[in-house]
Amino acid sequence: MASKFTVPPASPSAPRDAPPDSERDLIGKNIEAVREYYKREEEKLSRSQRILDRISRLVGQPVFLVLIVVFVAFWIAANALLPGFGVAEFDPPPFAWLQGILGLGALLTATVVLTNQNRLAKLDEQRELLDLKVTLLTEQKVAKLIDLIEELRRDLPNVKDRHDPEAAALQQSMNPDRVLAALDEKLKPAEEAGEAGGDA
Repeated sequence: MASKFTVPPASPSAPRDAPPDSERDLIGKNIEAVREYYKREEEKLSRSQRILDRISRLVGQPVFLVLIVVFVAFWIAANALLPGFGVAEFDPPPFAWLQGILGLGALLTATVVLTNQNRLAKLDEQRELLDLKVTLLTEQKVAKLIDLIEELRRDLPNVKDRHDPEAAALQQSMNPDRVLAALDEKLKPAEEAGEAGGDA
């Protein structure tokens, strides 16, 4: 006998872990803000910086290493095989021309890579400064929330009022200047000890 009660089919609703619309909007805005930031930084690049960036990306590819190895092998093989055909070597061992070309290539490659790294380092510095600002803002917001919760706890009649020294300390938002001064004080002895060890 078939049961009267049947389980209804699962409705094609959104997954449980899906964030609400407001959260999705916030995530989308943050992603868009980051994308706009990188787009602005890209637009600031001059034509020469764009060319250097492309060269730097090419130099960082494995194919660039393969090209260098093939070029060197071809150069050496050509100089070794040409005398067999009655043609004089254009760069006899120890391959002074090849060494000069490779040395010049290494110098240019290092210059391009360092220039690109300097630009990326400035970008990283801006990102770290933004992270610091966001961290300080978050710390201030958390301190304000603790303050509001403590005020609510004191005002509620059914909650026993007691002094919480840890909460009282956390209510005070951190002063960045004091943090940096304390960090300098901690780092100075370590730096002096390192210098003393190096001198010894």
